[in-house]
Amino acid sequence: MTPSDECYDLIEHFEGCELKAYPDPATGGDPWTIGYGHTGPEVHPGMVITQAEADALLRQDAEKVAKQVAPMVHVPLSQQEFDALVCFVFNVGIGNFAKSTLLKKLNAGDYDGAANELPKWNKAEGKVMAGLTRRREAERELFNAVA
Repeated sequence: MTPSDECYDLIEHFEGCELKAYPDPATGGDPWTIGYGHTGPEVHPGMVITQAEADALLRQDAEKVAKQVAPMVHVPLSQQEFDALVCFVFNVGIGNFAKSTLLKKLNAGDYDGAANELPKWNKAEGKVMAGLTRRREAERELFNAVA
């Protein structure tokens, strides 16, 4: 399965796009980020990219996430469920997903239980973040959408 346009749209909406590299807000430094949340050793202070480059990095990063998510899920997924998971993992990371109750419930066939885990991931540094609350609700809505 590959991410759909709906997945890319959701990531774009919540990540926003910055064409000039910026430091991690929590550390004031590493990891430096650019585009739609892209990080990596090539991202450095002063780096600037074009919108086309940001779009290409988003596709590359989301496809990488999709390839990491797919083998971890052992139950059938709709496109919407898959897209919601890719958006979620794009934000929280594959390591967090791998050890999550969400994945355990999903692989046990508890789709509703998995969807209800999404809103629990709305904190940064232990504090509820309004933006994460909105993102998790949008991911849950997409996960529960009927094609």
